[in-house]
Amino acid sequence: QVQLVESGGGLVQAGGSLRLSCAASGETTSTYVMGWFRQAPGKDREFVGQIPWSAGITFYADSVKDRFTISRDNAQTTMYLQMNSLKPDDTAVYYCAAATAPGTGFNVWGQGTQVTVSS
Repeated sequence: QVQLVESGGGLVQAGGSLRLSCAASGETTSTYVMGWFRQAPGKDREFVGQIPWSAGITFYADSVKDRFTISRDNAQTTMYLQMNSLKPDDTAVYYCAAATAPGTGFNVWGQGTQVTVSS
């Protein structure tokens, strides 16, 4: 089983930047793809982006494209979400998630980290 722990959330002014981290432990060799999601108060959870855990193309939601960047370390134990040009609408709890096999969907989730962007 894979365990995920997010960190790096906080309060930032509009236009600022934050970097979130997602540390993966356990059976990380089984990870197929990892992603970031977010959920604002009163709203449904929203896909932010995803990155293949070995090789491939990184995808982003239109709402964050050109502002957010997902990356991972070479040891394949940590995923990052670099967030630039933050807007108040980016305020949400951010979750990292993992899909442990093709076709399973995201079946492992972290506990979430709060990001608040003030205007």
